[in-house]
Amino acid sequence: MLEALLADFVTELPSAVRLQRLVHTLHQRFQCGAVVLLRLDEDTLRPLAAVGLVQEALGRRFVVAQHPRLAAILAQREPTWFEPDSRLPDPYDGLLDEHVGTPLPVHDCMGVSLYVEGRLWGALTLDALHAGTFDDDTRRDLQRYTLVIEAAVRMTRLEHENRSLRLARSDVLEAARVPTDGEILGQSEVIAELLRELEVVADSELPVLLLGETGVGKELFARWLHRHSRRRNKPLVLVNCAALPESLAESELFGHVKGAFSGATTDRPGRFDAANGGTLVLDEVGELPLTVQAKLLRALQNGEIQRLGADKPRQVDVRIIAATNRNLRESVRDGNFRADLYHRLSVYPAPIPPLRERGNDVLLLAGYFLELNRARLGLRSMRLSPAAERALLAYAWPGNVRELEHVISRAALRLLSRGASRSEILTLEPDMLDLDSSHLSQEAPVVEAPVPDAAEVVPLRETVDASQRQAIIRALEVTGENWAQAARLLDVDSSNLHKLARRLKLK
Repeated sequence: MLEALLADFVTELPSAVRLQRLVHTLHQRFQCGAVVLLRLDEDTLRPLAAVGLVQEALGRRFVVAQHPRLAAILAQREPTWFEPDSRLPDPYDGLLDEHVGTPLPVHDCMGVSLYVEGRLWGALTLDALHAGTFDDDTRRDLQRYTLVIEAAVRMTRLEHENRSLRLARSDVLEAARVPTDGEILGQSEVIAELLRELEVVADSELPVLLLGETGVGKELFARWLHRHSRRRNKPLVLVNCAALPESLAESELFGHVKGAFSGATTDRPGRFDAANGGTLVLDEVGELPLTVQAKLLRALQNGEIQRLGADKPRQVDVRIIAATNRNLRESVRDGNFRADLYHRLSVYPAPIPPLRERGNDVLLLAGYFLELNRARLGLRSMRLSPAAERALLAYAWPGNVRELEHVISRAALRLLSRGASRSEILTLEPDMLDLDSSHLSQEAPVVEAPVPDAAEVVPLRETVDASQRQAIIRALEVTGENWAQAARLLDVDSSNLHKLARRLKLK
């Protein structure tokens, strides 16, 4: 195994691929249920690479204080092993991919803290369903491999720093420790492509116009842009334009002087003043009154604002990120939005894809919200059944990520209202998700086949075998040859799927 790990050191690989190959190699060496590499961000562990866990587990964020096993692993430099009868709950109970159809608790677990440049970086965990998987020899092996694992992590970090030479080293280290609050979850190609584009525009001073349906997370992307910009250490001010009364919108944005209107007893700075040197996010910018739009245009063109009632303008240095779920082109056509302001704001328009176009990202996000509600409600473990996963993937999500968050929260409460025990591994089924059937993906229409004659009739066993063979091949294509995920899609036990595949000569 050591040779395989060292071979990757001299191979050009993307960071994500390098770390995934690392956990795969460890999984093969230790012959366990799951191997997970987690990075520590503030007080939270985030899975970076994993093998053996259900897909939604990669979206979970583990607050160390809420998981005593993870806290124990981070607390010492040597590998930590837990007795099979340990009463400490395991964060992966019910989440091992091998037995997703039957939520079983983890019975053997060990892990080790990882350090990079003398700082605690994260942890590696190994879990198994069968007691006795990790004996004294495997624990010694983990100790031996720890330095190699840390070297792989360090190499990945150096690659990240080399791609970010425009940042000072202190800024890189700070960026590596940003809290998970505000993190954009997703591994789909559409999100990866969007983030690649935004990373380029973030370093400029150009205005950005974030476009997208309600609930896609426009504010989250605005925060991401600020965090990756040159202004990341300056103020970030968010304004919901739709919540500003028309009579107060100008004062809120640009401020006012004493006596500007009835009740203006003192000078009051506006949001532009608060954001000076940093970034101002104008959410639902299409709701601004036309009179305020003219002043906003002046601020964009000249960097000048004028407080309500003031005689002279003031200079400000503010980058604008605007967001809207409206079609601003139509608003311009209808006379509700200034054409010149639209063109100023849309120097770089960035459409944010709706959740229904993000594929399996829905499972990662569901995992994030599952862990959030597990901690909030004091549950031992909460997971999705395979049928619930399929239901989430088939739903159109008209309310996008915000709707998914509410669906998971309601389902968790519904589960408890039905008498579920907080000390058990709880499973959410499709009926608990309460998804609107009108937004489920429609089945393809059934086309009647011509009635065959007797010569075309084949034995029933052959027909069944052919159907099963085709279903397995299709599932493997969809999951990228991942047998555990294919078993989940087909709603069969993983071991039974392997037996069936051998009988059908697919292995």
